[in-house]
Amino acid sequence: MKIRLGTFNLFQFAAPPYAWYTKKEKFTPRQWQEKTTWIKEQIRTMDCDIIGFQEVFSQDELKALVKELGFAYFATADQAKLSTNNPMKYVTTTVALASKYPISKLHKVRAHTPSLKTHGFQGHFTFSRLPIKATISLPHAQELLVYVSHLKSNRLNAFEYAFTCQESLEYKKEHIFPTLTDKHSVALQQRLCEASSLFFDIRKSKKPTVLLCDLNDKEYSLTIDALSNNKYHDNKRKESYILEDANYHYTQEIYNPHPEAKAPTRKPTSYFLGKGHVLDYIFISRHLSKHHEGHIAEVSDYKVLDSHLLENKDGSLLNSDHAQVVCELDFSKADSHV
Repeated sequence: MKIRLGTFNLFQFAAPPYAWYTKKEKFTPRQWQEKTTWIKEQIRTMDCDIIGFQEVFSQDELKALVKELGFAYFATADQAKLSTNNPMKYVTTTVALASKYPISKLHKVRAHTPSLKTHGFQGHFTFSRLPIKATISLPHAQELLVYVSHLKSNRLNAFEYAFTCQESLEYKKEHIFPTLTDKHSVALQQRLCEASSLFFDIRKSKKPTVLLCDLNDKEYSLTIDALSNNKYHDNKRKESYILEDANYHYTQEIYNPHPEAKAPTRKPTSYFLGKGHVLDYIFISRHLSKHHEGHIAEVSDYKVLDSHLLENKDGSLLNSDHAQVVCELDFSKADSHV
């Protein structure tokens, strides 16, 4: 049995006549037809069984769209809010989950209060977009816990570090933690609180788990440590991870490579001022990694669909400004044990 999962930032999925954020930002009926046609083709290309969506304003329209493509099950955790001054303008967005397998249960994800204190957060905390946590019933009595999230974005791109794989957790903390009470790092502070809250919620579960997300932070960021690394939350613990980036569990074959060819570089999923970044991820728990004893599945494919960004790095409202990420999990080695 193989299951394909994807994450898809839809880029302002607001059906006309509704606008988003400002009254001028809205699609004409013709533009909406073009956008939804592109989304359908992209979903067909992804060929997934389960997809997490971000930037969803019009939930009923998305539910109808994915149902047409064979996704019988659909879930959200919140409603996009409309402006009190203009009932035709959305001021918040949501995430959504579509599945071809039954969504047997939806769970709430709560803020982790000790983490808010650790990061110096003051006032009332809410997720910028409430995450989805769903139990999905797979064939052969398997259950998969699926999270969908879209962490706090940093619109001004202020106070954003770009770390490398060589830099330690301690180094990253030393550079970031002293700034968390600074007004220029509000978005980062919020993002770290959201990631930490997800960490403690995910760590409680014993089930195989997948997180489909727009992390709004780069590869090797401290946000990823907050989301996955036990040591981030307790210095007395060794580096150990409750989630792992699925990208590292699959190596793309290179056919007839040039003798001097370097290893393939990771594809960006979004661009800012012409520079590519990895913002969209699929994380898996150790149950789904062949590197851990007792695993029940392993990553058998991993793709980034970015052809629309190669044509226009900024993306287009008529498609998306993010690449789509797809991960395939092969459960076949576990079939004889269930």
